[in-house]
Amino acid sequence: MRPQLHKLPLSPDSSFIHVNWECNYFDKAWHFHKEYELVLIDNTEGTRFIGDKVSFIKDSDLMLIGPNIPHLYRNTEEYYQNKGLVARSSFIHFTDDFLGDPFFDLPEMKAVRLLLNRSALGLEINGHSNSYIKARLREMSTETPARRLLKLLDILIFLSTSEDLTPVLSSAFTASNSNDTDKIDTVFQFILKNYKSEIYIGEIAEKLNMSIASFSRYFKHHTRKTFSNYVTEIRISHACRLLMEGNYSISEICYQSGFENLSNFYRHFKKHTGLIPKDYRGRFLSAPGRVRGVLV
Repeated sequence: MRPQLHKLPLSPDSSFIHVNWECNYFDKAWHFHKEYELVLIDNTEGTRFIGDKVSFIKDSDLMLIGPNIPHLYRNTEEYYQNKGLVARSSFIHFTDDFLGDPFFDLPEMKAVRLLLNRSALGLEINGHSNSYIKARLREMSTETPARRLLKLLDILIFLSTSEDLTPVLSSAFTASNSNDTDKIDTVFQFILKNYKSEIYIGEIAEKLNMSIASFSRYFKHHTRKTFSNYVTEIRISHACRLLMEGNYSISEICYQSGFENLSNFYRHFKKHTGLIPKDYRGRFLSAPGRVRGVLV
C-alpha cells in the first residue's frame, strides 16, 4: 500500500489554497499531493509522520513540505475520546506554476527556487522565522485575495534567506508519485494504539493478510525503515514529549513509552537523540521561561 493522492480544490478567487482548520482530531489518511505545503500545527498534541521521519508535534510546529512527500498527522489518544479538545492547523498549498511556468525561474526568484528545491526533504521552520511566518499566516485570514498573494510571496522570500530551516527527511528519501490505495494508515494506527506495550509484527502482518517476511519488505520499501526501528522512533518521540513536560520520573517515562527496561531505553534514546534522557530534559528545561525542579 502506498499513500493516497489528494487533489485539492481551489476557490474561484485564488490561485493557491489558504485554510485555517479546527476539528476534534486529525483524521486524514497517509497521503501526498502535487502542491507544496506550508503547514502550522498550533496548540495541538500528537505525532507527525513525514516521509521517512516520525516525531512528536511541538508547539507551533511549522514546516514547508515539498510535492509528493507522503505525510500524516495524528493526535494523542485524548483527542479521540470526546474530551472537547480541538486540533488546529493553518496551511497553504500552492503548485510550482501557480504564478505561471517561468515565475520562480526569474533571476529575482533564484533564492526562492533554491528554497523550493530544498523542500524536497521537508523543512522544519524554527526560531525567529517560526514566529514571523506564524504571524503572517494569521494576518492572511483577514486579507483580500490580492494581499494574501503578496503575503505568500513575502513568506517565501523571507524563508529563502532564513537560517532557521532544518531538513527533516534523510538525504536518501525519494518522494512518491503513486496513487495506489493505502494500507499504511492501518499500520500507523496499529502502532499508535499499541506502542506502549509489546508489539508483535505477526499481528499487524496478519491484519494485512501478509506473511511476516512480505510485510517486512513492504514496510521497509514504503518507509525506508524496518518496522522495529519505526516503532522505536515513535516510542522515543513519546518519551521526548514526556521529558519536556516534566511530570514523570525517567523510569516512569521508560515504561510509559513501551520500553521493557531502563538499559534498553537509555541505549535507544542516546542513539536517536545523541543525549541521555536526563541531559535531554535538562537542556529543554534550562531554556528561558521553563520551570525547574521536576522529577528525574
